[in-house]
Amino acid sequence: MTRKTIALVAHDHRKPDLLNWAQLHQQRLLPYQLVCTGTTGRLLQEHLGPDFQIRCLKSGPLGGDQQLGALIAEQTIDLLIFLWDPMQPQPHDVDVKALLRLAVVYNIPTACNLSTADFLVHSTCFDSDYQILVQDYRQYSQRDPAL
Repeated sequence: MTRKTIALVAHDHRKPDLLNWAQLHQQRLLPYQLVCTGTTGRLLQEHLGPDFQIRCLKSGPLGGDQQLGALIAEQTIDLLIFLWDPMQPQPHDVDVKALLRLAVVYNIPTACNLSTADFLVHSTCFDSDYQILVQDYRQYSQRDPAL
């Protein structure tokens, strides 16, 4: 089995939720490469310890969301857990929307809440090889508008 890369991101008000969730699922996450935006990655490294291999990108508002989007476009991310805060305005809201758009375009399993994150890590696909099929969205722009 190839080693999966899991992206973990959380907005400020959701960071405690992600830290608690990651500690709860520590043994499930240990075999995988973790990629995080700046502050989230540093906090996770502190909470999970040195056994975890965590790659920290820039902070989300400073380009981390865009870096993560680039990794998705390069098809190096296998799973995205992004606990975003829908109740707080984000100065980088455009970047957040672009990141989620790329996750959909590249068919990346994505959790935006803890329940979905639980479902993903307990899926039979989590520990097995799974080929993500990327849909060619260009076909839709060429469809007959009358349809």
